Amino acid sequence: MKNNIFIWYPKCSTCQKAKKWLETNNISFKERHIVEETPSKEELEKWIAQSNLEIKKFFNTSGLKYKELNLKEKLPNMNDSDKIELLSSNGMLIKRPLLITDKNVLVGFKEKEWENLIK
Repeated sequence: MKNNIFIWYPKCSTCQKAKKWLETNNISFKERHIVEETPSKEELEKWIAQSNLEIKKFFNTSGLKYKELNLKEKLPNMNDSDKIELLSSNGMLIKRPLLITDKNVLVGFKEKEWENLIK
């Protein structure tokens, strides 16, 4: 599992917990700042497909940017391509942390879920 990518926002307490959990469990990862290195449209397309989750699960619905752009109203009327384009335009729109492994894409941090999928 050397190819794990951990995408996070360092000021986010949930991200900090997730990082600590990875380190405690000796899971190696490459760290990536979600704003400084926002995932590209191509990466997001691949990860969304790999995750088997709906695109809306990748949106940070509690974020200020999400609310500012009134996405709760707009998303239902957007096509998938436009949603992914929007996500790739601003890292703060993406739910974090993300853990990309060879087999899974984990969105947000739920310890039990991560344990089940990684161990």
